[in-house]
Amino acid sequence: MNMDYAKEILQGSPRAVARVMSWLEDEDDRAHACMEQLYPHTGKAYIIGITGSPGAGKSTLTDKLTRTIRKRGLSVGIVAVDPSSPFTGGAVLGDRVRMSELSVDPGVYIRSMATRGFLGGMSKATADVVKVLDAFGKDVIIIETVGVGQDEVDIIGLADTTCLVLVPGLGDGIQSMKAGVMEIADIFVVNKADRPGADQVVAEVSARVDQDRHIKRKLWTPPVVKTIAVEDQGLDDLWQAIDDHRKMLETSGNFLQKRRERICNETLRMIHNEIFRIVREQLQESGQLDNLVTDILEHKRDPYSIMREILGNWLSLPQCHKEAS
Repeated sequence: MNMDYAKEILQGSPRAVARVMSWLEDEDDRAHACMEQLYPHTGKAYIIGITGSPGAGKSTLTDKLTRTIRKRGLSVGIVAVDPSSPFTGGAVLGDRVRMSELSVDPGVYIRSMATRGFLGGMSKATADVVKVLDAFGKDVIIIETVGVGQDEVDIIGLADTTCLVLVPGLGDGIQSMKAGVMEIADIFVVNKADRPGADQVVAEVSARVDQDRHIKRKLWTPPVVKTIAVEDQGLDDLWQAIDDHRKMLETSGNFLQKRRERICNETLRMIHNEIFRIVREQLQESGQLDNLVTDILEHKRDPYSIMREILGNWLSLPQCHKEAS
């Protein structure tokens, strides 16, 4: 049956796509065989990450950018990571009502993914959902995240081009000065650029980008693009900036290098998650975990030696780890 779902996805079935994505979010074992079948058909889509502070207008920007891309004859997949359930709604999803017109476009597929209050496993689930959309045949996939915390930064690591959305009046001029945020941005988007203070944000970010360029001498200098998404202004410029970044990646060889690093990180993360899941289930089902926690709580044991003991039992780790401690 799993192979049938993979076949249906490759033949263009939105229903099969939705089913497999639900399996992935629920960590259902049925998704594994399906993903194995789909993986050879991935790697063609270009992935864009859109992140920024809450209230920056990311949903509207995603909506309008998708329309701009569709005018060029390209199909689009949208993965919107929400802080609330996609089934019970919530304030963030309310903003996505604007995408209702896109939802009836056969060239667009939209998936909202709930963090359910945490983002710990979302990075893997998001990566797999992106692969499903890739195999489904989407030319461009947009990942829109909740904000710019560490977990969102991890998700953005899936993107070929990352757009950091800033907006006047939210302290984004200061926010943009943070090195970690600066590092993830390939393009800075100053949205709601008709607001007072927009030019100041542009000037501050441009100055920091210029300073960074002289220090690190990178091949790519992130442009600062002004948009008023709700009025359809600046979207062509944004798409041009994304296309320019893609061309730079391809001509410099950085495109393959970036994807190689991503595959390496994804593979290690998958191994980590699976080992963690297996060990956790075994410890919980046997009752050993409760006993170990009690011993640690009562200071009969320490968590460090217990960790080495468990890993040693499972992986036969060299004793040099213990000696080194």
